[in-house]
Amino acid sequence: MADPFSPAAQTAEEKRNWTPILVGLGAVLVVVAAVALFTRSGSKNEAQADPYVARLKLSEMKLSAAENYMGGTVTYLDVNITNTGDKTLVGAQINAIFKNSMGQVVQTETLPLHVLVENQMGGYADLVDLSRSPIGPGQTKTVRMTLEHISDDWDRSTPDMHLVNLALK
Repeated sequence: MADPFSPAAQTAEEKRNWTPILVGLGAVLVVVAAVALFTRSGSKNEAQADPYVARLKLSEMKLSAAENYMGGTVTYLDVNITNTGDKTLVGAQINAIFKNSMGQVVQTETLPLHVLVENQMGGYADLVDLSRSPIGPGQTKTVRMTLEHISDDWDRSTPDMHLVNLALK
């Protein structure tokens, strides 16, 4: 019977244990490289602004807050969008950048837009998807973004806002 504590038995055992470790390390490197590659290509796509954005004017930003059912605060950001172009806006998101008193970015949110429309039965306005209430040429509509949380470091000034991911008709 072979002695399990002999140097020959320990050398064979050590060689077998390195294989799973090396395979695992290789898999981790492949995943990290894939994440880095996709992150870089995504940021390049976001940097390319749609030229039609220049024809969409943002104005009259209003900020309001309400308490939700869980006792937390929900912040609403309402903005008027005026379409001065010749196409109909049927979908978009807004990129809002919140800064602190030193001008440093403390939060960035990319949010879908919902149009505020008059409720047919009275009361509060309803939120509908932009595709159901598009903004045609020459029209102005109020859109709302809903924020579940804003950084406590935000200086409460108007965030920098840019329209992204436009869908035009």
